[in-house]
Amino acid sequence: MKKDARIYVAGHRGLAGSAITRQLNEKGYHNLLTRTHAELDLIDQAATHAFFEREKPDYVFLAAARVGGIYANNTYPAEFIQQNLAIQTNVIHESYRVGVTRLLFLGSSCIYPRDSPQPIKEEYLLTGPLEPTNQPYALAKIAGIEMCWSYNRQYGTKFLAAMPTNLYGPGDNYDLADSHVLPALIRKMHEAKQRGDAEVVVWGSGTPKREFLYSDDLGEASVYLMQLPENRFDTLIATDRPPLINIGCGVDHSIRQLAEQVADIVGFKGRLHFDTAKPDGTPQKLLDVSRMQHMGWTAKHDLMRGIACAYQDFRNRYATEQAT
Repeated sequence: MKKDARIYVAGHRGLAGSAITRQLNEKGYHNLLTRTHAELDLIDQAATHAFFEREKPDYVFLAAARVGGIYANNTYPAEFIQQNLAIQTNVIHESYRVGVTRLLFLGSSCIYPRDSPQPIKEEYLLTGPLEPTNQPYALAKIAGIEMCWSYNRQYGTKFLAAMPTNLYGPGDNYDLADSHVLPALIRKMHEAKQRGDAEVVVWGSGTPKREFLYSDDLGEASVYLMQLPENRFDTLIATDRPPLINIGCGVDHSIRQLAEQVADIVGFKGRLHFDTAKPDGTPQKLLDVSRMQHMGWTAKHDLMRGIACAYQDFRNRYATEQAT
């Protein structure tokens, strides 16, 4: 990507999109196209068409999505499948229509079967049943991968789908009703510490294992992929297989271990109660990241350092919200 290339980051205020935007700014890309949801609703086909017709970006990072944890996925399955299908369909098609040079579509590790062998290789896609608690979201993301692949095969586009593992970091969503497990634990522990509570309740048994990737690592990986030389990028979008690559750190932790680490960093000294009446979700989700490592990239933040950075971000934002 040339430094003056017109680069559209869809979802630039979200956890993934903001990390990509920071990385682009740090690397000297100064011609970024960004729109808030109020300025451009990507679910609106006509509005998305008009935006692409007017701006004609050279590169697109598709990080816009309806996201949430187990509670949100279970409560709003219709919104999760409809909104994500609409967003990615509109953006991918318009990118083809105006001749975007490269597009990076961000999905999720939940696209893989619930009981995949570990670590999960890209070729395990569609080899077994999905986890029921996030199936609508996963199916939407799978459709996005298929759409990238179909457009590459039929129209010669260069659309790549990257599947990050569980993300956390600056700008995360800490709303307990629809956040993911790590930000939810940070907020629970912080508020329990402030109140002097003796106990914090953690959903599930604590035994499922998850891999966590700091959002700025994802931002760096995303820009790295889009900067690859043509011949190396083309190996990732070969038309004999889905144009799919995993992004993760290659290490996982149990939810119990995660909760204990968050408690330690936040300074919560009480008990942890694991509510087994609540769903666990997929037993394990550890991505095989050998393909990404072969491309020359590895994650830089370990979990303890990342949680500490995320907690500082939460405290800064939480203090501001409390003050207002």
